[in-house]
Amino acid sequence: MSAPRSVFRPCIDLHDGQVKQIVGGTLSDSDPSNLKVNFVASQSPGDFARLYKEHDLKGGHVIKLGPRNDAAAKEALAAWPGRYTGGSVPCYVHTKLRTGGLQIGGGINDQNAQEWLDAGASKVIVTSYLFPGAKFSLERLQMLCSAIGKDRLVVDISCRRKGDKWLVAMNKWQDITDMEVCKESLDLLSAYCSEFLVHAADVEGLCQGIDEDLVRKLGEWVNIPTTYAGGAKDISDLDLVEKLSVGRVDLTYGSSLDIFGGTLVKFRDLIGRNT
Repeated sequence: MSAPRSVFRPCIDLHDGQVKQIVGGTLSDSDPSNLKVNFVASQSPGDFARLYKEHDLKGGHVIKLGPRNDAAAKEALAAWPGRYTGGSVPCYVHTKLRTGGLQIGGGINDQNAQEWLDAGASKVIVTSYLFPGAKFSLERLQMLCSAIGKDRLVVDISCRRKGDKWLVAMNKWQDITDMEVCKESLDLLSAYCSEFLVHAADVEGLCQGIDEDLVRKLGEWVNIPTTYAGGAKDISDLDLVEKLSVGRVDLTYGSSLDIFGGTLVKFRDLIGRNT
């Protein structure tokens, strides 16, 4: 059996209906003027989805950062909907799993998860719903897993660093929850979901390097597919993530990438790295 290999996973971050790259730590409901935006795309969400589809970049995620993003998200999902595992027919029937396409996160809960799967998402990504009052609810996770199936559920354990620990952050990474990112919590969560998404919120959008300690720990702890985002600034970071995580963690590039206005990493080079 070949060793695990880290790959590039694409993203579409939506804010006020546009594709943007934002410094994660500046998102704030109480002080919107503090928001720092690195990039606003002239292309539509569908344009980015079609680009990813053209290069068969699976497992990408669309994240709705706040309100007024539903139409933009549905445009992206429609441009590359999930598919039957056995063919290319769009799947809006819930008896078979989907592959390819895009995952959707941001405001997902038990009331709307199926709606987003119907709209073409391959999987839904959930955080805040699992933490009412910033406290983890196993009951809510179990209920959502039962409603849509483990294979269509991704748990977002995006986090902020507190000393030598990382704590899950919800509500656009503004509120710290009672869950520590550690082997015990990841083992518990992985019983009810098929993937993890991890934004290192403290370095998100800064292009100053990944959180190496977190990536190393994730490599030790995770037993399901996991995507890390935050700080990637060079194509060599993909090799670094592979080394640190022993190939168990994939990497998303944001503000450093040329398709998002960056100058440090070329999209075509990442395409070559994934093949």
